[in-house]
Amino acid sequence: MVAPLPLADALDDVAALVDDGFDRLLQVPYDARADLYRAMRHAAIGGGKRLRPLLLIAVADLFAVPRERAVRAATALEAIHVYSLIHDDLPAMDDDDLRRGKPTVHKAFDEATAILAGDCLHALAFEVLADPATHPDPHVRAELLLDLARAAGPSGMAGGQMMDLRAGDSRFDLGTVTRLQQMKTGALISASVEAGAILGRVPAGERVHLRGYAHDLGLAFQIADDLLDAEGDEQVAGKKLRKDGEAGKETFLSLLGVERARAQCRMLVEQAVDHLAPYGESAALLCAVARFVEERDR
Repeated sequence: MVAPLPLADALDDVAALVDDGFDRLLQVPYDARADLYRAMRHAAIGGGKRLRPLLLIAVADLFAVPRERAVRAATALEAIHVYSLIHDDLPAMDDDDLRRGKPTVHKAFDEATAILAGDCLHALAFEVLADPATHPDPHVRAELLLDLARAAGPSGMAGGQMMDLRAGDSRFDLGTVTRLQQMKTGALISASVEAGAILGRVPAGERVHLRGYAHDLGLAFQIADDLLDAEGDEQVAGKKLRKDGEAGKETFLSLLGVERARAQCRMLVEQAVDHLAPYGESAALLCAVARFVEERDR
């Protein structure tokens, strides 16, 4: 088993590995597609917390998965996350100008290129997972593909985004907001944890503790995001804040209030950590990720 790094070092290490993976996968060709590749590189390389890849790799390390396999799967999962950010930032959705401290893809290039860049990163994720280099067992690769497709589609991230687009015109109660965020944000966090276990050939029935961790972590992440949106510094966050309030959307913060939301986030983090008790000190990095989610400023 790989000895867990301190969280800051682990985040830097994973960011470098993912950036290197994208650099190799997205070499700019000398033809009319060049701007498409440049747009994908603009979005995928540099910046971002890389929490999802870190979660996948940290879980894979629990089960002694070879690092190169975990990094390939983590890069694929991050490609899905980046595609979703490119599309979320488009004028037809959130209409944002800044992402990860730099111009959004449709601002740096144009809308058509941004749409295609997102489409290609989506396709790239499944290409990488389907490649035998990610895992020699086709059954493992098929399970990785199926789980990510469910997490990214209408029952997961994309469905949650659709609900979010309608949130400004509706009065969502706490249950509906929770479901929205479990789909929009939580599904890909859960897929990250699940993928690490799949790579480790952990039977589905033995992933209960990890699934509980991912569920609670996903909700804590979104509550922390709501708090950041209301109280954070745009220069530090590297993106526009206060958008949900301006759009009249119900959030955990608007429904619970600041203090109850903060307490709920803290409780979810503690629950997430408790789920990892069976893994002992081997799960120290995953515990640190949960605590970071509560304390992050970007």
